[in-house]
Amino acid sequence: MKNSETAIVILAAGSSSRLGSPKQLLHFKGKTLLQNVIDEALKVTENVIVVVGDENLEILKEIRNAEFIQNKKWETGMGSSVTEGLKFILKTFPHINQCIFSVCDQPFLTFDIFIKLIELKESSHKKIVACQYSETTGVPVLFDKKYFPELLSLYGNEGAKTLLKRFSDDVATVDFQKGSVDIDTADDYEKLEKYQI
Repeated sequence: MKNSETAIVILAAGSSSRLGSPKQLLHFKGKTLLQNVIDEALKVTENVIVVVGDENLEILKEIRNAEFIQNKKWETGMGSSVTEGLKFILKTFPHINQCIFSVCDQPFLTFDIFIKLIELKESSHKKIVACQYSETTGVPVLFDKKYFPELLSLYGNEGAKTLLKRFSDDVATVDFQKGSVDIDTADDYEKLEKYQI
């Protein structure tokens, strides 16, 4: 049964400047990196939204079975995509109690990571649950509605990670070792292709 109280925002507005082409459209195991995250998110909840930049028309054509919004301020940084995504979620799904923020370039992200975030929030009574990998705490990350005002106040390059530091006493973590594998450069993608089946 899908979780109606949870929404998932997929942040996919970056320009992939270091890669030279949209990372969202790179293929891995038969589908784009972006569509993989969408499909995994939809196994958890129907409340899924993709935030894209305002010029990524090719990316829009590739989005299947999910709603999207275009962040016209995407160049100011990830903070604007977080706030725009959450604004849309609250307007469209006002009943939600928590929101997970994810990116589109973690090829080994599966729905069970989203489930673990939700389950740990319930068992730990922490209001923020993030993933742990390579000595880093990061996405995907779940925020209880208690922190929606703080998320809506983010701006520019100030991403949700700043809240993990500010409210560290209220953070629990889920182990996601393969979360350290993301695609920023052509070399990253070349290494990833070795995992293709």
